[in-house]
Parts: sequence; C-alpha cells; structure tokens
Amino acid sequence: MNGAINGAILENYTAAEIRKTWQNSAKECLIRYYRDKDTNEIDMVIEADGELHPMEIKKSINPGTELTSAFTILDKGSLPRGAGAILCLRKELSAIDRNIFILPIWMI
Repeated sequence: MNGAINGAILENYTAAEIRKTWQNSAKECLIRYYRDKDTNEIDMVIEADGELHPMEIKKSINPGTELTSAFTILDKGSLPRGAGAILCLRKELSAIDRNIFILPIWMI
C-alpha cells in the first residue's frame, strides 16, 4: 500500500478491469489517456454511446473535488461530455454533483 509505484499499479489494474468488463459484455471499449501541453491530465476517457466519460483514478479514501477540474477540457471536443467519476478506495458510492461520481474501485 505504501510503495513508490502503487498508484500506477492501481491505475493499471483499474483500466484492465474496466476493459475486461466491456469485453465480457461483447461491447467495444474505447479508452484513452489525455494530457495536453498545459499538463492537464485525465487518467481515462471512455468513449461510449456518443459521449466522452472522464475518469480519475486515485489511491485515496477521500479524493478532492479539484481532481475533476480537467474534465471541462472535454467540453471543447466534438463529442459531448457524459458522466464522469473519481475511482478511489472509498467504501461507498457518492457524488460530487449530478454528473460526477465518487466510485469505489471494488464496484468495477
């Protein structure tokens, strides 16, 4: 839990589990990582049903809402931004607002 690369391992595990879920449902999964020249970063952007769904993955129980500030960058794209989430180690599902959820990784 306290190793130097544990955050990266958690991100990789989460991306693999999400991809597996899509493939087991016989659906196409389009997952991308976003980073621009201004160092705005989104860990995972899932394209589904004509929308872009931003996801941040954090090894935290109480992630801060500032983690979602980069999500608005997707509003400039050609596809609309759908619901997004912070995937974390919290035990219960909660929400920041009606379009951004705090989702426990165990639920994926």
